[in-house]
Amino acid sequence: MKHIIVTIGREYGSGGRIIAQKLADALGIRYYDKELIQDVARSTGFSEAYIQEAEKRPTGSFIYDLYTAVQPASVPDQVFIAQAKIIREAADRDSCVIVGRCADYILRDHPDCLRVFIYAPLEERVRRAREEYYAQAPNMDSFVIRQDKARASYYNYFTTGRWGDRREYDLCVNSHMGIDNTVAVIQAAASFS
Repeated sequence: MKHIIVTIGREYGSGGRIIAQKLADALGIRYYDKELIQDVARSTGFSEAYIQEAEKRPTGSFIYDLYTAVQPASVPDQVFIAQAKIIREAADRDSCVIVGRCADYILRDHPDCLRVFIYAPLEERVRRAREEYYAQAPNMDSFVIRQDKARASYYNYFTTGRWGDRREYDLCVNSHMGIDNTVAVIQAAASFS
C-alpha cells in the first residue's frame, strides 16, 4: 500500500472531524486529532488541558513579539514546536489522516501529503453546532464565526499562510454535499495523490 497522508483543515461546524474519522476508516489508516495533544503532553510535561488552552491563545501583538525576541520560547510556541515534531514523525511513520493543528502547513513539503480544507454554508454549520455538537450561545451565528476566527488566528500566527485560503490546500470541499459524499471525494483524491 502506498504511503498516504491527508491533513484536514476545517471550518467549525463543517463536519470535518467526522469526515476525517470516516476517511481514515475507509482508507484503513491511522487517525490523529486529540491523540496529538496526549503525545505533546508526554513530550513537554504540560497537562493536556494546558496544551488545549495554549492552542487557543496565541498572541500576535507587537509588544509580545518584542518580548519573545529576547526571551525563551513562549508556552504556545513550545507547544507548537513539540506538536510539529510529533506530526512530522507520525507522517513519516504511518499513513494517516491528521485533523487541524496546522498539519497542512507543517507537512507542506511532504511528498505524500494531500492537504484538504472542508467548508460549508453558515446556516448548515450553525445547525450542526446546535444539533450535533450541542453548542449553546445566545447568537449561534456569531458563536460559529468566533470559532473560525480563533482557528484562523492560531493558523495565521504559526504559519506564513492564511487559514482557509484555497491556495494553501490541494483540495477544498463543501461538505454541503453530505458527509459520505465528502469522504468519497477526498478518498478519490487521496488515491491519485
